Amino acid sequence: MKLIKTEEAVGQVLCHDITQIIPGVVKGARFRKGHVVAEEDIPVLLSLGKDHLYIWEKDDTMYHEDEAAQILCSVCQNEYMEASEVKEGKIELTAACEGVFQVDVERLDAINDIDQIMIATRHTDSPVKKGDKLLGTRVIPLVIKKEKMELVKERAGSTPLCRLVPFKLHTAGIVTTGNEVFCGRIQDKFTPVVEKKLAAYGITVKEHQIVNDEKANIVSAIRDMKERGVDLIIATGGMSVDPDDQTPGAIKEAGTEVVTYGAPVLPGAMLCLAYFPDGTPVLGLPGCVMYAKATIFDLVLPKVAAGIHISRREITRLGHGGLCLGCGECHFPSCGFGKG
Repeated sequence: MKLIKTEEAVGQVLCHDITQIIPGVVKGARFRKGHVVAEEDIPVLLSLGKDHLYIWEKDDTMYHEDEAAQILCSVCQNEYMEASEVKEGKIELTAACEGVFQVDVERLDAINDIDQIMIATRHTDSPVKKGDKLLGTRVIPLVIKKEKMELVKERAGSTPLCRLVPFKLHTAGIVTTGNEVFCGRIQDKFTPVVEKKLAAYGITVKEHQIVNDEKANIVSAIRDMKERGVDLIIATGGMSVDPDDQTPGAIKEAGTEVVTYGAPVLPGAMLCLAYFPDGTPVLGLPGCVMYAKATIFDLVLPKVAAGIHISRREITRLGHGGLCLGCGECHFPSCGFGKG
């Protein structure tokens, strides 16, 4: 660092905090360490009795923390994220819309492995609302070698490290299966639960059919939903291995490609996930969705609502963190359920 006249400090980086004291009004840092002196700062600094300042000597091999933060922001941000102003070398990204926030965790880890670099994010596949905080970036020191930031760019690659995918599905059809409901022996308590969960993602139930346990009738109802053009089809009931439970087979017979029947998640092991050739998703929901606060349905619904195709590998990887502990007071999604 070196000492220079304050009038000559525009564009220079302060080495230390500068305190402002106004009796009875304020006492605290008026300018923080790392602040880049602007033209309008000069009169203020002089009024604080600072005729000279200690500043960092410029070095073409180093970035100031604010410059480095901009680079970190650029490797993270996609078009649905809004960046804060740089403050003390930190930039935060917030959601510009509702959607699913996704992180390439492998690349994130590779960048955070670089000494003096940090990017802290939400968990990948988190549903977010407009204005929600997504991540924060900064470098640890006040200045950092440019070669380290080049390594950041190299490990980040050509696409953003993170992305926010807006919700895009708007309509759904529900096929309620089971002789007990069809014949009026019990009330359908499943559909209201599903409708409420769908509404949280802007999806309205436009079609609803109740059918008995005959596979042909379930197949017909699913195909009818498809012909009516809903964005998502959900079948409830009949998902176990009992002889009368025909829903998984009916989903396949309706003309879908089944991604999985079964998931390493409790509650929710009997989930069925399938897609029609045009990409329309079909979910067969196990009975636990009707009474448990958080299930496999809550883990896959955000991605389904965003139109993201879910692979079998993505389902099988839910096992790490896929055990709900059934807490007396449920805090989902602010807990470890589904967060591997």
